[in-house]
Amino acid sequence: MDLLTLKNVSKFVSIIGIALSLFFLIPIFTGLLYGENITKFLSFDAVFFFVNFFIYILLYKHDMQMRIKGAILSVNFVWVLLGVAGAIPLYQYTDISIYEAFFEAISGFTTTGATIYTDIESLPKMILMHRSLMHWVGGMGIIVLGVGLFSLINPTGSLTMFKAESTGIKLDKITPKIKDTALRLWIIYLVFTFVNIVLLEFGGMSVFDAVNHAFSTISTGGFSTKNSSLGFWEQNYFVLWVSIIFMFLSGVNFLAHLRLLKGDISGYKSEEVKWYFIIFSALGLMLFFYRFFSSNDTIAFSLTHSFLTISSILTTTGFASCDYEKWGGAAIAIVFITMFIGGNAGSTAGGVKVIRHIVLFKNMFIQFKQILHPNAILGIYIDKNRVTGKIFGSVSGFLLLFILTNTFVTLYLHIRGYDTMTSVSTAVACVGNIGPGFSQTGPAENYHFFSSLDKIVLSFAMIIGRLEFYTVMILFSKDFWKRY
Repeated sequence: MDLLTLKNVSKFVSIIGIALSLFFLIPIFTGLLYGENITKFLSFDAVFFFVNFFIYILLYKHDMQMRIKGAILSVNFVWVLLGVAGAIPLYQYTDISIYEAFFEAISGFTTTGATIYTDIESLPKMILMHRSLMHWVGGMGIIVLGVGLFSLINPTGSLTMFKAESTGIKLDKITPKIKDTALRLWIIYLVFTFVNIVLLEFGGMSVFDAVNHAFSTISTGGFSTKNSSLGFWEQNYFVLWVSIIFMFLSGVNFLAHLRLLKGDISGYKSEEVKWYFIIFSALGLMLFFYRFFSSNDTIAFSLTHSFLTISSILTTTGFASCDYEKWGGAAIAIVFITMFIGGNAGSTAGGVKVIRHIVLFKNMFIQFKQILHPNAILGIYIDKNRVTGKIFGSVSGFLLLFILTNTFVTLYLHIRGYDTMTSVSTAVACVGNIGPGFSQTGPAENYHFFSSLDKIVLSFAMIIGRLEFYTVMILFSKDFWKRY
């Protein structure tokens, strides 16, 4: 890495570090509010702030000209920084190893929601808030926050940074400046969070539980303040349906929500949103009918918990209101299929994303037509826009990397001695940032039993999935280091 790139990366990462240290004041204030010992957390946050502030001051006059190499390195360094910074308070206040703390922090910031804690309700309030806050910050994307800060210093470079983190197959700016787009996205994010808090509290949750669950819901994260997750409120249908609705909304492309501010509902009419709704409805109804006709549950109970399960897995949130593994093989199959779909591009959800499935299925039908009409000139269109070969290649490459990464993690876990269902579902749950898998990592279980090495491997699997493969895999390319 040349000196210029090092300065660019260091300055950007220091800005993120400063912002993160300010966010950490929220759990510190929570601890103070509940009479907990905040000394160690406050001391760490102060040191963390001043170290990053010192680096920023040293590079204050440096004019960042972020190019592709700097942007990609910054994204990767930031996620390591998040894992380490988020882990230290967990290590300080709970009886876990530093490897477990790193796993929990990465799970938080990547909004995976996989936890190593066996008794969540025994944790200090500030640590519960810290876990939920990591979700909330990571949900919209720490880099989107960075875009807003970065563009204040160098507006010409912000688009480069946004592309390195943005999800989906294409970036839609909406506003002329990426800084303005990022700011408006955060405003929508805040509004959604506030409304979710108010409705959950109205439904019977305490303020503390409502704030934590809203942070986890809007970010599609899944950390809860209860050992049984949303199952603690299994008979409170109002709370559960509020959670279902906001998980669904958070799985929609936030740029569609942004257009709504201008009175434009066209974002909700896109093919991706339409298919997202169809898939959500179809899978929810399938699970409902299976559960209702194979159990003694009431219609209300079966309908609510079926749709919450599908909403949670489809949006990669990971909340659980029941142990759906006990519902039978068909239920497991429906949930397993749901794990491979994901939410919309541009949402806080992880996974493959609906838009990529649309592109692939349209291409499949195009191939059928091409066989019947070999001389026809056919193309793939999404919302009347032609999908270029470059975009289709990116989608195909993404899916190949998704399969290869899952295969590698599955084989690793299987070699380590875990059963097939645990190995496969855990790989998909971590790479897809979903959280719960099946068998030993099912909705009623946790990740505590994995070894330290396993947790490190799974941590990086979560990061690779969160950054959608290319941003991490490109670091292993010789051309990346030579050319840039």
